[in-house]
Amino acid sequence: MNNTSSSNSQQQQQSSEARHDDDAALTEFLASLMDYTPTIPDELVEHYLAKSGFQCPDVRLVRLVAVATQKFVADVATDALQQCKARPAPVVKDKRDKQQKEKRLILTMEDLSKALSEYGVNVKHQEYFADSPSTGMDPASREE
Repeated sequence: MNNTSSSNSQQQQQSSEARHDDDAALTEFLASLMDYTPTIPDELVEHYLAKSGFQCPDVRLVRLVAVATQKFVADVATDALQQCKARPAPVVKDKRDKQQKEKRLILTMEDLSKALSEYGVNVKHQEYFADSPSTGMDPASREE
């Protein structure tokens, strides 16, 4: 019985030390956010937080949301790029066009929609939305 209470005491002490280490790491991370300038401006994050009903005077928390948002956008962009690369290449008529096509990737709404759906975000666009690689190009350079 004495062995059991000694074991419980050691586990509680280790748990307390682990919690202290986690708290110290969190405090250090939050302090580092004060020196970090995220890609997404604080004002933009504050605007959307306020729009959703959340207000916080702590800049560190706003920057934490900005960093999380930046990570989300980067992950979605990476996944969309993978979708784009996995898409079958269009049939090319002559060799000169083939060399140009191999170098250029075109990210479409379909690629972005598939990537976002992996994160639970469903994107629907209007029927008239143009989603063709030739959209916006000079009519003379289109391959129709």
